Amino acid sequence: MLDRLRTAATTVATVALISLGAAALPSAGAAASSSGSAATAEPEQGTLAGVNDWTCAPTPQHPRPVVLVHGVGASMQKTWGGPGELWGDPPETQHRGPLVEQLAADGYCVFALNHGATQVLQSDLTWVTGWGTGDIEDSARELAGFVDDVLERTGAAQVDIVGHSMGGTVARQYLRFEGGVTPDGSTVHTLVLLGPTTHGTTFGGTYPTALAAATAPKAVRQQVPGSSFLTKLNAGQETFPGVDYTVIATTKDESITPYQSSFLVAAPGTSVRNVYVQDVCQDPDLAVGHARDFGEPGADGPGLIDHPVPLFLVRQALDPALTGGPPC
Repeated sequence: MLDRLRTAATTVATVALISLGAAALPSAGAAASSSGSAATAEPEQGTLAGVNDWTCAPTPQHPRPVVLVHGVGASMQKTWGGPGELWGDPPETQHRGPLVEQLAADGYCVFALNHGATQVLQSDLTWVTGWGTGDIEDSARELAGFVDDVLERTGAAQVDIVGHSMGGTVARQYLRFEGGVTPDGSTVHTLVLLGPTTHGTTFGGTYPTALAAATAPKAVRQQVPGSSFLTKLNAGQETFPGVDYTVIATTKDESITPYQSSFLVAAPGTSVRNVYVQDVCQDPDLAVGHARDFGEPGADGPGLIDHPVPLFLVRQALDPALTGGPPC
């Protein structure tokens, strides 16, 4: 769940990024992010098996393409891909990740993007450019452009969005401030949020206050409880008519802390479902972590993007007529 950035220089502060591997946070002195150093260009989007087939035609059964949005310090490959994508294997050995595999089997056109690239200083004092650490407002604008492309090229009237962690917050910023919801309607029919940072996170206790996160990447600072970004995003109302919202969270989340902060407060006249996977299965001990587990040391086990219960709940949110029940 937390993308490790190594120890940089003596005064460089800790950076915690929710990504895909371990529940443990990086040690103090891990690398910091900067948007003004080094001249590395934005990285290529790359490929991901099972997504971004621009010839895909939505079907009458599933007329809305599904757009997947990754979280902080992550990428579409690491979030939605198979083990090969997680470990950086060459494309010919890579496979679809669990959610992409199931959505494709259901007959959806599936799309995903990388967003929020900034430069990160490593322990050897070199800079690398990675995803999901830049200004969330910029990421929302990137998402807006991507959704426009999906709608234009597929001919669909709306999309559905599935956002993991900060990806859900990026999607909500898009809906509210970047044209996703207008007086004429919404470009998004269904928004499914997996462990979103709706009301902020202390990142497992590493950043209990804005001051503690002062040297962290901007996307991290924006997600600390009480940040000016979240205050503006949540002001007045958190949900809007015309969009079906589903929040799928886990009481075992060690990255969204406190875990109760994921749920949305439903505005009058809006469609919102907040659910814990443990409640769905009537099993308070059900072990579902924040992200996923491909055997990385310290990982918190199968999570919201690879455990079969939340995956079923995603499919059910996208298609309420889906038969069967969650595989508890």
